[in-house]
Amino acid sequence: MSLGKLIDLVEKKHHNPKAKDLPAFRTGDTVNVGVKIKEGEKTRTQFFQGTCIAIKANGSYQGHFRVRKISDGVGVERTFPFHSPNIESVEIVSKGKSRRSKHYYLRDRVGKSSRVAIDYNRE
Repeated sequence: MSLGKLIDLVEKKHHNPKAKDLPAFRTGDTVNVGVKIKEGEKTRTQFFQGTCIAIKANGSYQGHFRVRKISDGVGVERTFPFHSPNIESVEIVSKGKSRRSKHYYLRDRVGKSSRVAIDYNRE
């Protein structure tokens, strides 16, 4: 059995439907991700709101998405696996008008030029 078939077999066996619960968002969208943070015995939800700049293998067991925001003038990026148990919720704040699949160019931009236009026609 080849390695690829073996990985597919393991994915089907340990399929986690959590990735299917996420809303359909694309790169360029502004999303609000609720992340579980454990502090001692307690757990709380911390929200990370920013622009989705990359999606890899959407819905796949190995897939993830990357969100970037500017915090106190410093760019912060976080990568979230689709099947992570630490993701509590994903909410779409605004839908961006985008013609690219990766928005890595936003890393070099500051201020108004780092914005992605809002797509009012997309539902």
